[in-house]
Amino acid sequence: MGLFDAIDVAGSGLAAERLRMDVTAGNLANAQTTKGANGQPYRRREVVLQEAQADGQSFGSMLSTAVTGASVGSPVNGVQVSGIVEDPSPPRRVYDPGHPDADAQGYVSLPNVNPVTEMVDLIGASRSYEANVTSMQTAKQLFSKTLELLR
Repeated sequence: MGLFDAIDVAGSGLAAERLRMDVTAGNLANAQTTKGANGQPYRRREVVLQEAQADGQSFGSMLSTAVTGASVGSPVNGVQVSGIVEDPSPPRRVYDPGHPDADAQGYVSLPNVNPVTEMVDLIGASRSYEANVTSMQTAKQLFSKTLELLR
């Protein structure tokens, strides 16, 4: 493990969690959007994360080489975004005959966004972001102490 690998891993986590917060904020902003560019209600989006792979190694193989010490200097990767996907659940149908987007029966198709779920996701992403910041600060302090010892 190199000197700056801890910062690289925390940095990848920061970028991923920031994207999660951005997507969640977009979901909340569009919670009442009944018609998008395609004429359909907005669909909730989710960020899919995965471990960043280097040289085809999985997390388990990197962990075992780190524990056994067989391969010193193997790359440490962190996390990466594999994609942003739409939630396949159907839109909510609400009876509101006075709404301009109501169908012939008086029902309006609303996005499949639940504000409570979005707020829980936002809190989780925020806590993960804070944990990555703390990890980065700890690594920085360790590097500073190491440099002080070398003086």
